[in-house]
Amino acid sequence: MDQGKLLRVLQKTVNAGQLAGAAVLLYRQGKTHFALAGWRDIENKLPMERDTIFRIASMTKPITSVAALMLVDEGRIALDEPIARVAPEFATMRVLRKPDGPLNETVEAGRQITFDDLLTHRSGLTYGDPHRSPLSAAYREQLGGDIDSEVPPNEWIQRLAELPLIGQPGSAMYYGNSTDLLGLLIARIEGASLSEVLRRRIFDPLGMKDTSFWVPPDKRPRRAAAYGFDEQGRLMKRATWGGVVVEERPEEMAYESGAVGLWSTLDDYLKFAQLFLGDGEVHGIRLLRPETLRKMMTNQLTDAQRSNSVFLGRKPFAVGRGFGLGVSVVLEQDKTDMFRRGNPGTVSWPGAYGGWWEVDPANQTAWVFLAHNMADLSQMAKLIGIGVWGLIEDVQREISQA
Repeated sequence: MDQGKLLRVLQKTVNAGQLAGAAVLLYRQGKTHFALAGWRDIENKLPMERDTIFRIASMTKPITSVAALMLVDEGRIALDEPIARVAPEFATMRVLRKPDGPLNETVEAGRQITFDDLLTHRSGLTYGDPHRSPLSAAYREQLGGDIDSEVPPNEWIQRLAELPLIGQPGSAMYYGNSTDLLGLLIARIEGASLSEVLRRRIFDPLGMKDTSFWVPPDKRPRRAAAYGFDEQGRLMKRATWGGVVVEERPEEMAYESGAVGLWSTLDDYLKFAQLFLGDGEVHGIRLLRPETLRKMMTNQLTDAQRSNSVFLGRKPFAVGRGFGLGVSVVLEQDKTDMFRRGNPGTVSWPGAYGGWWEVDPANQTAWVFLAHNMADLSQMAKLIGIGVWGLIEDVQREISQA
């Protein structure tokens, strides 16, 4: 791999003012390569470094999914088991007659939500932000922040259960709070906070020393500052994104988002990604049985579910792409589509702040891209802040062609 060329690809986007800084780490057939460009903090002239700590947003989801599958391997839960055994709050659910309809116009759920539903986002739960509906408003009012919520875990579970589902369990993939709920149920099963469970089960065994829901004061100088854009598309530092103070989390906060809450680094996340090259094992540390890991990396959606599945208002799984247990899976390669550029069997998942990771078992490649890019959906609709996604595609193209 030509690291100089990879650096030039990163630097071009930074020089164009579309990103404060970016970092990429590649593992291929036993060798690692990395490239860094720009700044983790422009105002204080702190450059991007290999150990810079980023908020990784939805790149948290695969980690929580692995923790759940470890419980499956231990016989603590079963994929087809209703979650009501652990969360009786969800024993009787209602479903909206229309996704954008009134909250009191519902029908009875045809069956209970299972752990498999949570892992594949087929639970009927959603996120509030992608919708403009009574359910959207209710999500925001009831559940607090998407990343750091002031609502304590058990109360959050109860409030979520009181809201109707957007679709019948098992009918389609509705990207949303399924993984948040999964994380809180893992914590309930283990009788410990989710951070403690992930530390004991995943972070400590793999040596992921900088991955956590809360960055301690001695590590905060290594964090990437939050950068977004004004309405003219000019890069600017911002304190919040989606109502969340990106650079800070109250230490006493009990809620921990197993979907979007973690901070991490290039090297930490690469250790996790290498699970998908080692049949559930990294450097002699086994987290999952090989058959469990293979199921995680295998599409679980039916053709009808793929056609009907909704992701931020789109249907990206309709052609050539599936979803396993917490990860996207390439079914048919398409070199023009960033989610389908790898060989069949390649898994990946993005993070809203401009993060990406990908593993292609066919050529024994894993790579991680991290940035802090705080453009919201309304800005991206105006083509503001989308440079990071073009950069990820450029990096992906360079890696695939190397």
